[in-house]
Amino acid sequence: MIRALFICSRNRLRSPTAEQIFSTLQGVETDSAGLAPDADVLLSSEQIGWATHIFVMEKSHQRRLNQRFTAAIKNKKIICLNIPDDYQYMQPELIRLLEKKAGGYWGG
Repeated sequence: MIRALFICSRNRLRSPTAEQIFSTLQGVETDSAGLAPDADVLLSSEQIGWATHIFVMEKSHQRRLNQRFTAAIKNKKIICLNIPDDYQYMQPELIRLLEKKAGGYWGG
């Protein structure tokens, strides 16, 4: 079972889109969170502990993740998708980009 955690800034556009589109895949469970103080779902160490794969949208998210959750992310697989904050929730271009960049981690 792959447990994929998607992280962006405010958990409003990119990471919830990724959570939604990959949630229907067999053998994949999804969750999402944000790193900004005003995120809709603020990232927790419990979410990190649950995840087998952690996807961040930008390198800045990876840096913040490393700073705030150093111990929790030890031995975790972290993948930077390099997807800028230029898309709306469930925007077709964002979905195609997510499928292209993240789908290969579970044969999607």
